[in-house]
Amino acid sequence: MDRNYNLTESGPVRAPSMPTKWSLKAFKEMFDIKIVFKDDMEMEFDVIGVEPSLANAFRRILLSEVPSIAIKEVHMYMNTSVIQDEVLCHRIGLIPLKANPRNFEMQQEGAPPSEHDTLEFELRIKCTKNNSAPAKTTELADLYKNHMVYSKSIKWLPMGDQDKMFSASDVGPVFDDILIAKMRPGQEIEMKMLAGKGCGKDHAKYSPVCTASYRLMPTIELTREIDGDAAYRLQKSFSPGVIDVVQRGGKPVAVVKNARYDNGSRNHMLHSDFASFVKVGRVPDHYIFTIESVGAIEPEELFLESVDVLKAKCTNLLAELNKNS
Repeated sequence: MDRNYNLTESGPVRAPSMPTKWSLKAFKEMFDIKIVFKDDMEMEFDVIGVEPSLANAFRRILLSEVPSIAIKEVHMYMNTSVIQDEVLCHRIGLIPLKANPRNFEMQQEGAPPSEHDTLEFELRIKCTKNNSAPAKTTELADLYKNHMVYSKSIKWLPMGDQDKMFSASDVGPVFDDILIAKMRPGQEIEMKMLAGKGCGKDHAKYSPVCTASYRLMPTIELTREIDGDAAYRLQKSFSPGVIDVVQRGGKPVAVVKNARYDNGSRNHMLHSDFASFVKVGRVPDHYIFTIESVGAIEPEELFLESVDVLKAKCTNLLAELNKNS
């Protein structure tokens, strides 16, 4: 089954259609995943040949059902800063932690914290005057010590044999420069925190992604040659990289370079002289998927986790259906 959609100038753009009847053979022939971009925090990839419900299922699972580690309990011993205890605890709870949830169990309701399901942290910091500050300085960083409380001040307190299982670099805040509070001399914060495993459907702090989204692959077809000044106006009507202007027969001619970057602005409709010669659309089963991790787990691992969650859901459903039948 032909899966090569023409998204450039070399030939006509195919008008794809979704199959009316699902079959495993057709799905295997059409299905494909292509990674376009990936780093430690973000990944963009194409999912081809799937129904909208499946793409949306992965998105929803990534947001709310892939487990992660977050601070769930705060014991406040001292807080003389200007931030209220409740607000401070809320800020602490949203700090992403670099701990692999696969290494921990879900804490059962009513059960005491243990080394198998809990990480313990401590924040103990006090703002003081810097007696050795230059005489005429007005910089707060010179006048005060610890006037900015950052996530790097959160220290891990191993429970049980955790110090044999993990190193200090394996657990703790993902980023050291997350601002928690601002203080002045005499103010201090002292607290202990317990972190555990959870899912985004229970609380947003457990969501392992900043965002997980998808959009359909754009298609652009030029039904006639657009040249001269109109070619440059067409190029400016789309996002950078979508339309290119090449020299052909001694004149500038607009060609589709990469429809992928089209953001759907439809600005070309403002130009009546060529608006009717530009056909834009979407490939109905080609999804551009983007996963942005909070930093604790790499995005490709998050997607594989979402696949495992969906497989478990399907297995449970089949087991229930077989039991009832």
